[in-house]
Amino acid sequence: MYEDYYGLIELPFNITPDPKFLYLSPSHQEAIQHLNYGISERKGFIVLIGEVGCGKTTLCRHFLNNLDHEQYDTALIMNPRMTETQLLRTILEELGETVVGRSCNDLISQVNKILLERINQGKDILLIVDECQNLSFEVLEQLRLLSNLETDKQKLLQIILMGQPEFKDMLSEPRLRQLRQRILVNYELKPLTFPQLEHYIRHRIALAGGLGRPQFSRWASRTIYRASQGIPRIINNLCDKALLASFCRQGDTVNFWDVRRALKEYNALSLT
Repeated sequence: MYEDYYGLIELPFNITPDPKFLYLSPSHQEAIQHLNYGISERKGFIVLIGEVGCGKTTLCRHFLNNLDHEQYDTALIMNPRMTETQLLRTILEELGETVVGRSCNDLISQVNKILLERINQGKDILLIVDECQNLSFEVLEQLRLLSNLETDKQKLLQIILMGQPEFKDMLSEPRLRQLRQRILVNYELKPLTFPQLEHYIRHRIALAGGLGRPQFSRWASRTIYRASQGIPRIINNLCDKALLASFCRQGDTVNFWDVRRALKEYNALSLT
C-alpha cells in the first residue's frame, strides 16, 4: 500500500529469505568466512547456529548463489522431519538422481556410488540441512555414517548443519559425542547491534528503491531495537507495520508513535 507513496519499487521488509536484501553485518561476514573455510579445506561437518529469525536461511541462499557451480554439486534439505530412508532419498533427488533402492542399505550403496562418480568428475558435493534442531537422533546418526564415506584422500560428502540454539544443546548430549567430535568448524550468528540495525533499515530501503524516503527517527529505531533485540525477522515485521502506520498519516518520517502502533499490532498477533 505504501510503495507508491514512498517511491519504492518493492516492499523493503518482506520476511521471505531473499538473498538480494541480505545485510552483511560483521557476524554474517564471519559466518560466511567460516562456511567458505570449512568447504574449501574439506572439514567434513560444519555447524551454523542462530536464533529464530536471525537470517540463517537468507545467508545460506546467498552462500549457495556465490558457490562455483562448476566445482560444487549441492543438496539442500529445508524440512528435516524425516526418517533415515527419507533422508537418503531426498539427498539423491536433490542431486538430480533417480532413486533406485528401497531399503536403507540399498540407498546408502546408491548414494556412495553417485558420490564416487561425482568426485571422479572433479566435483565436490555439499549437503546443507536447515532446522537441524528438528532432526531425530537416528537421522543425525545416519548423517554421521554418511560422513564416513571417503576415498583415500578425501571425504565424499561435506555437510553443513544449520539450526537454532536448541541444536547446540542437542549436540552436547552424550549419545551424540561421535558426531560432536567430527564438527571441526562451528559458528554462532549474533543479533544486530543498534548501529547495525540503523544501517540495516537504510540498506533495505535503498535496495527497494528508496531515495531518502522514508526515514526512521532515532527514537523509532531505538524502539524497534528494544522490541526486536536485533533479530532481523522481527525488525522486518515491525518496520513494515510502522511504514504502513506512517503512510496512513501521510508522513515522510517513521516516528516513535508509528512504531508503538506497529508494536501493539505485532504483540496482538503474537498472542493469537
